[in-house]
Amino acid sequence: MAQNPFLPKFSDLPAEIPVFPLAGAVVMPGVQLPLNVFEPRYLDMVLDALAADHLLGLAQPTSETLLNDIPELHRIGCVGRITSYSETSDGRIILVLTGICRFQVKHEVDGRKGYRRLAVDWERFAADCHENQEVIADRGGFLTSLKSYCRLRGVEVPWDDIEHMADADLTNLLCAHLPLSPEDKQALIETISTTDRAALMRGLLDMASVSNINVAEHRH
Repeated sequence: MAQNPFLPKFSDLPAEIPVFPLAGAVVMPGVQLPLNVFEPRYLDMVLDALAADHLLGLAQPTSETLLNDIPELHRIGCVGRITSYSETSDGRIILVLTGICRFQVKHEVDGRKGYRRLAVDWERFAADCHENQEVIADRGGFLTSLKSYCRLRGVEVPWDDIEHMADADLTNLLCAHLPLSPEDKQALIETISTTDRAALMRGLLDMASVSNINVAEHRH
């Protein structure tokens, strides 16, 4: 991804980060994700981040512990920087989180004001902070699978923009914004290389498309 001058360098990423546990939501390097924050503890987390380095981690709870008071978190998440925000008259904060780098959780540390914090390791995903030249092995076939999926699922996609996107940026954007299951999104963000992630995503899209076709045929 092109280097945004406001985003921290890889060497400046902190050893500990606040985390927003959110099922079904992931952010990836270079991708912008809008978030609507209203719970008091997460409002505190956002305000603390804005007073410091603007960094927030996203990590999905595991499906087995999702309903627990303190769910377990997957070991891989991604940190983003709050790149814009607005306060609403009813006490919410609408923000945009721009992804920077994925992390591996080392362990949880003491939280603050009711929100959770993690000690993290960045080394495995160092390539996230550098220009990514990796490619989708068969971009034409990938886009064919994507178009079939979007048509069957009624997903609106700006095709003109997609045609001109670099492979890594396109793959990361789709990871964050396609309506895939939390488990599928987790599998994708845990896949290190763009080429492998695109191959996995194409398989997931094709399986979802076949499932949709079978359901439609069964109804008829």
